Amino acid sequence: MSSELQLEDGKTFSKKKIFAGIIFAISAYALSTVTPSIEIAWVSGFLLLTIYLFAFEVVGVDVAAVSIMVLLGISSLLAPFMGLSAGLVDNQHIFDGFSSNAVMSIIAVMIIGAGLDKTGLMTKVASFILQIGGTTETRIIPIISSTVAIISSFMQNVGAAALFLPVVNRISVRSGLPMSRLLMPMGFCAILGGTVTMVGSSPLILLNDLIATSNVALPADQQMDAWSLFSVTPVGLALVATGILYFVLLGKYVLPKAKSQDVTDTSDTSDYFLNIYGIDYEFFEVVVPEGSPLVGKKLDDVENEDRIRIIAAQEYSKKSQVTQTTISRDTSIGNNAHLAILSSPSNLLAFTEKYELELLNGLDVFTDDLSPMRSGIAEIVIPPSSKILGKSARDLWMRKSYGLSMVALHRKGETQREGDNIRDMPFETGDTLVVHTTWESLARLQKDSDFVVVTTEFPHEDVRPNKVGFAGFFFAVALGLVLFSDLRLSIALLTGAVGMILSGVLKIEEAYDAVSWKTVFLLASLIPLGLAVETSGTAKWIAEQTLTVVGEQPIWVIQAAIAVLATFFTLVMSNVGATVLLVPLAVNIAIGVGASPALFALTVAIATSNSFLIPTHQVNALIMGPGGYRVPDFMKAGGIMTILFLIVTITMMNLIF
Repeated sequence: MSSELQLEDGKTFSKKKIFAGIIFAISAYALSTVTPSIEIAWVSGFLLLTIYLFAFEVVGVDVAAVSIMVLLGISSLLAPFMGLSAGLVDNQHIFDGFSSNAVMSIIAVMIIGAGLDKTGLMTKVASFILQIGGTTETRIIPIISSTVAIISSFMQNVGAAALFLPVVNRISVRSGLPMSRLLMPMGFCAILGGTVTMVGSSPLILLNDLIATSNVALPADQQMDAWSLFSVTPVGLALVATGILYFVLLGKYVLPKAKSQDVTDTSDTSDYFLNIYGIDYEFFEVVVPEGSPLVGKKLDDVENEDRIRIIAAQEYSKKSQVTQTTISRDTSIGNNAHLAILSSPSNLLAFTEKYELELLNGLDVFTDDLSPMRSGIAEIVIPPSSKILGKSARDLWMRKSYGLSMVALHRKGETQREGDNIRDMPFETGDTLVVHTTWESLARLQKDSDFVVVTTEFPHEDVRPNKVGFAGFFFAVALGLVLFSDLRLSIALLTGAVGMILSGVLKIEEAYDAVSWKTVFLLASLIPLGLAVETSGTAKWIAEQTLTVVGEQPIWVIQAAIAVLATFFTLVMSNVGATVLLVPLAVNIAIGVGASPALFALTVAIATSNSFLIPTHQVNALIMGPGGYRVPDFMKAGGIMTILFLIVTITMMNLIF
């Protein structure tokens, strides 16, 4: 995704560079006006380094967080050289984040979400929505959006969006409504749903741990109480309702226009891909006669140059015939071979003439192998957590490794086809791959966290509907323990997660795969930094400098300013990182102006979900490809949503708290 501003002279300037420049300018001003202690200076330096690594993406955000944690750890060794009497963080507690309540809670939420998905509940949800919503946009959008918001309130919002992506695709095909009119409301409400409960998003899960850390440095009369599971629910529900009403009332103005999908036969995928991606490919079978210039060539020699895709091959010899439906780019073409080709008619005609091939009337030897019951064209999205990001189809030997023959790649509103070197393009978050594959291979990919399979209506069986009772029971147990017991949140949620594993809802390997370890390491590694910021007095010092500028303003204005700052931070760095950096600051500012520190901390945790303006949030990146969205689409719809989010949040928090 582009994070650059295009200037009139053709040059570009990174928005993140602007952000980092502002931060450094403010820091330089603060350091020049009031001299901090040596400990505060070092912690401030680590803060600036963290912001720099996050903003410029020198390394992955998880790698950056782990690096900062290690540097804080070795500060005890280097303390004499740094002018310190001790390390910035006690080494006995440097890894406490990995066993923290917040981290273990996030792991449990991810496992519970995967267990609910494994039972096939999403398919039932799709059928229910179609049954009561019909095919009207103004009815389907509220039902989809509210359902996703409810799911997102109890699991990670990117997970809820990934679960519902195939559901929306199915609804789109059956209702004839374009994906672009449904996915953005769904995605935005998945983000908003994360504000409905204290386990709906990573910042809210982390908040109580950050409050406990801040309490260490506060006198007894100023210490904060932890927020309960539903403390934030009124604010979250108001935000979800605002999001739904926004798209119902203004959706026709802010959502991108798209041609309605007139798909009455869901098995006719050719019309679907022609309408959505402009792909006019059909299946053809050709015979390679003896003496053809094609004999001896490898697939890689001809496919990109001639803009065709060879899906299968059958080689004849005197003793036998061998059919290959999974072939690789180094497969050689022999005499009398039959080839199944996916191509546009014009490219196929040029290919047969060039190599003197015999074009058959329809499929012959591949009738069974390429029947709609065994294979077809599908859509696959690359999620933000995928390990194949930055790698190309050629790097992965995708056809041989995954059984996928890539036909097209849809990115940032543009569709690249064979002949555009799509096999050499490194994959990015939100890329939609249009592939031909066997349904068996596609079913395997549904279990692979590196892919999100959008196409759902194909012959396969990989869910465990017989376990839906166990899944529902252990979800209810976990929720009941959270609501009606004094158990820590992590223990209550892990009870449900372990119950799903023991009852067979999930295999232990599937539970491991369900966890986003990148998120876990990011969150756990940032907790020591938050501890250093608070216990060193850095947060208090920064707050004092801030109050010299805004201290005379009304409390609600200062609260709104903090919400705007959190919104800005979360657009250019992770919401977890923004929360860890800003909560200690917000707490000390609140104490300085006589406001509730817990309320200001909650303001930060909620405002870090206000990420709609550009597709930097994982949910927005996920839906960008399937929805065919461009960055201006997010700016148009997300700009208004961002303002509404701030207004509703500040208003509701001041009314309720």
